[in-house]
Amino acid sequence: MGTRDVILDAAATVMAEQGLANVTTRQIARAAGFTEAALYKHFPSKADLMVAVMRERSPGFAPLADALRGGDGLVDSLTAVARAAIDLYRGGFPMFAAMFADPATLTAHKRELEEQGAGPHKANEALAAYLRAEQAAGRVRAGADVRAAAGLLLGACFQYAFLGHMSQAGYADDEEAAAAFVRTLLETLTPAPDVRRT
Repeated sequence: MGTRDVILDAAATVMAEQGLANVTTRQIARAAGFTEAALYKHFPSKADLMVAVMRERSPGFAPLADALRGGDGLVDSLTAVARAAIDLYRGGFPMFAAMFADPATLTAHKRELEEQGAGPHKANEALAAYLRAEQAAGRVRAGADVRAAAGLLLGACFQYAFLGHMSQAGYADDEEAAAAFVRTLLETLTPAPDVRRT
């Protein structure tokens, strides 16, 4: 492992333990086993280092994309997305909170996301596109607002993960929560059964 990776790992650990507001480059250098000068050789500023930690050491949205590609039908796919979202948000909260605590890091991170055409909204867009395809196939009601549905599912997962850091989240486990969110969402998304009287 190279110097840069050791620094990133140390910074991620120190951020998780102390929060970004309390982290100094001296603490990161000490945890990495290097001098502060070594940090600045690889990262021009503390904000640049923190953005690199967010980019390279945060969970990322790949598990959500994988869940959309790997499902066996609407219910299974959405449940897999909900589970992946819960894991992502739960694991990411310490870094998200640290980033929001430091305006320079938040600004730098937002700028980088804009330059790359990336950001958390991409998860909503991908889920809405999936639901739109299911709509075209007739498995989602024609008039359903798939953009709102994507926001509702991911928003429920986000809040559930957040509450899990603060208190009891209200479900026996993540599987139960994911299934409940999907079941409730599908009540508004799926076409009514075709009931014909003879």
